[in-house]
Amino acid sequence: MDEVDPAAYQPPLRWWSQAWRLGLASGVGAIVWIPVAEWQADHAPWWFWLDLLGGVIALAAVTQRRRYPVGVAVLTTVIAMGSMSAAGSALLAATSLATRRRLREIVPVGALVLVQTVVVVFIDPSIRDERGFVLAMGVMLVAIVFAIGMYVGSRRELLYTLRERARVAEAEQSSRVAQAQIAERARIAREMHDVLAHRISMVAMHAGALAYRTDLPPEEVRASSEVIRDHAHLALTDLREVLGILRAGEDDGDRPQPSWADLPDLVCGAQSAGMRVRLDDEVTTLGPPERLGRTAYRVVQEALTNAHKHAPDTSVTATLRGAPEDGVVVEVRNPLRVGSVHERLPTSGLGLVGLAERADLVGGTLTHRITGDEFVLTLALPWPA
Repeated sequence: MDEVDPAAYQPPLRWWSQAWRLGLASGVGAIVWIPVAEWQADHAPWWFWLDLLGGVIALAAVTQRRRYPVGVAVLTTVIAMGSMSAAGSALLAATSLATRRRLREIVPVGALVLVQTVVVVFIDPSIRDERGFVLAMGVMLVAIVFAIGMYVGSRRELLYTLRERARVAEAEQSSRVAQAQIAERARIAREMHDVLAHRISMVAMHAGALAYRTDLPPEEVRASSEVIRDHAHLALTDLREVLGILRAGEDDGDRPQPSWADLPDLVCGAQSAGMRVRLDDEVTTLGPPERLGRTAYRVVQEALTNAHKHAPDTSVTATLRGAPEDGVVVEVRNPLRVGSVHERLPTSGLGLVGLAERADLVGGTLTHRITGDEFVLTLALPWPA
């Protein structure tokens, strides 16, 4: 696992955080220096002022401990060897370094801090008779300081890791929601294509006939107008249902879905619109499952729409055959277009793609091929146990 950069999990150092830490370091330095300051003033005034200067320099240097952790720790420790007032700043720098939890930094600086402790114990004139005890306490204090620093660093890294995991989880959740939305949009687009393409093609065919045939008797004009009206009304009804699902955000499982029993009505509607369609159904009497019926209905509907778009004025044959042990095969054939006086309707190129995806969802396959002078669309579906 890659090492986490300590700068990533260290909290921002605001002014008040800096202020109380510097105040604590100054207080510790004063407590250590006060017992020696009187002796320095009486016997070595130069040491008094040098000690005070060292404390000020160390306090100024420790403000940069985040930027130069090792350098500041080494500098303040060296200053603290001769300046008792710099002890608090040295401890603060060592603790800050320990929060980084890098042994390659902690071990050498820790050794230097132990040397500094020994030097201070032997040069401090106020503890001549208790050097052993003070040295032991100093070593223990150094160990406690580094332990506290490493604990604080470990806790900071843990909190950082938890925050990162929460952020990643939230990002993954947002990604899953976006993917679900894209999938739902694609599903709705396929549904709208399956539902509306057939209706609109019927409307376009009859409207084109009315525009081309200006010599039709009033009865035929009236009949074509009624077909256009009926299919436009059905298209609007289907569109309203799909848009209702989008607004309500609910599943379409409660809506009546097409089944095997609706296939004859589909074929009759195409025949009434002027298409020559024949349906050979050998499956309905076996009571096929509704899910297969819906898929078969959509395939036949799309096949009729494609035949009207690409091969108008031709005959279409839809054959349904199969059994529970063999599955169901839906085959739709129509001759290839040789010529027609009608203008070809625009195509989206997505109908067969959507049908292939729909067939795959129920474990089936959809193939299309050109055999001789015929276009053949074949759907193979397994019969659920």
